[in-house]
Amino acid sequence: MLEKASTPYAIIGGLAVQYWGESRTTRDVDIVVLVPDVEVDRFVESVLQEFPPRVKNASAFARENRVLLVATEDGTPIDIAFGIPGYEGIAIERATAVDIPGVGSMRLLVPEDLVIHKCVAGRPRDLEDVRLVLVRQGEHMDIDYIREWLDQFSLVIEDRDVRADFEDVLRETAEDT
Repeated sequence: MLEKASTPYAIIGGLAVQYWGESRTTRDVDIVVLVPDVEVDRFVESVLQEFPPRVKNASAFARENRVLLVATEDGTPIDIAFGIPGYEGIAIERATAVDIPGVGSMRLLVPEDLVIHKCVAGRPRDLEDVRLVLVRQGEHMDIDYIREWLDQFSLVIEDRDVRADFEDVLRETAEDT
């Protein structure tokens, strides 16, 4: 649907971790889209015509929280986050199309941007995902690129040091290998 509508997007969650890191269970599909603010309502309505909402007043919820919560026919949750120009626009542009057996082609964040995204989210599960990606992709990754962006995010995230979180996981990963 997103590709048919030429909507810039990337898979940002567990499916991307499974591809770039190690297999792990995931119960939902996390997507970030780049939709101009003036087109959000139209985009939301077009998605809701194809997928059932998971919350009441899904359109209002999406406008207020910048995420549209829908489900597939089989009930798989899909979280569609509305990205903002800047880093997310760059990350979506850098995303790469991959073929996933049984699923088809989809655009995933590249490993570096997936690590940045997960470090910014910062939950324990996200930092474990960072470790999984580093174990599998580490020597092929542009660590300086990751550090540069995390330094930028550290300027606006006040409750923790996202760069330090990354360095801790990177150090632990190096010690384990």
